[in-house]
Amino acid sequence: MPFDVRRFDIYRKVPKDLTQPTYTGAFISILCCFFILFLFLSELTGFIATEIVNELYVDDPDKESGGKIEVSLNVSLPNLHCDLVGLDIQDEMGRHEVGHIDNSMKIPLNQGDGCRFEGEFTINKVPGNFHVSTHSATAQPQSPDMTHNIHKLVFGEKLQVKKVQGAFNALGGANRLSSNPLASHDYILKIVPTVYEDLTGKHRFSYQYTVANKEYVAYSHTGRIIPAIWFRYDLSPITVKYTERRQPFYRFVTTICAIVGGTFTVAGIIDSCIFTASEAWKKIQIGKMS
Repeated sequence: MPFDVRRFDIYRKVPKDLTQPTYTGAFISILCCFFILFLFLSELTGFIATEIVNELYVDDPDKESGGKIEVSLNVSLPNLHCDLVGLDIQDEMGRHEVGHIDNSMKIPLNQGDGCRFEGEFTINKVPGNFHVSTHSATAQPQSPDMTHNIHKLVFGEKLQVKKVQGAFNALGGANRLSSNPLASHDYILKIVPTVYEDLTGKHRFSYQYTVANKEYVAYSHTGRIIPAIWFRYDLSPITVKYTERRQPFYRFVTTICAIVGGTFTVAGIIDSCIFTASEAWKKIQIGKMS
């Protein structure tokens, strides 16, 4: 007798004339199809969409920056003339720059009575400060008005990613126009390095920061100290990394197989139980009639 490979068929076919369709089976089958379609569309949406996974670690993520951080500052002082406004930078590596002018611009406001300062500069990755003041002016005013409105303060590249809600411009919109005109303002910043890795593996480096601030009128033994807007910063050793990921295709296929197989299996058990109970009830009724 020749060998028949059909012996390995575990999916034996039952002739149609040996099967019995029922209304209950049809109803369950239709429900199964809709249920499988719903779960399939849900899994497909999850497969197409990306997710953001974040992690923390201790390291300097941007080693190619040369130990520098780019800073972008935009602040308005509506009651201080542009000739008096300047930017000073200091840090613990010995940098002390008064009247930084590179990549900066002063825009007159209120018919020349105020000033909007926009500047881009770099700072070292060590604790320090930069401040907007009148220290670089040739003649110091008697009562400089340091009321201000901060439009932007960003370190590094600002991430424009919808799913990443970080404090990349925490001071943006800070309004101190109603504060004491003679007061100094201290903003204490804790800068947190941040890395974003997209699906292609490209890295983008930015920095988030937290803020604490205080307002005070400072005095020394010679009298009142000229006010300024101080941004005192320190770097956190912890780096936040955001990684964009998509569900692997094999996991998607595995889930779909589990949905289809599981649904039909459970539906078959339910249909079999209902059919068996129905047949048993029919036999009981026939027995009563006889």
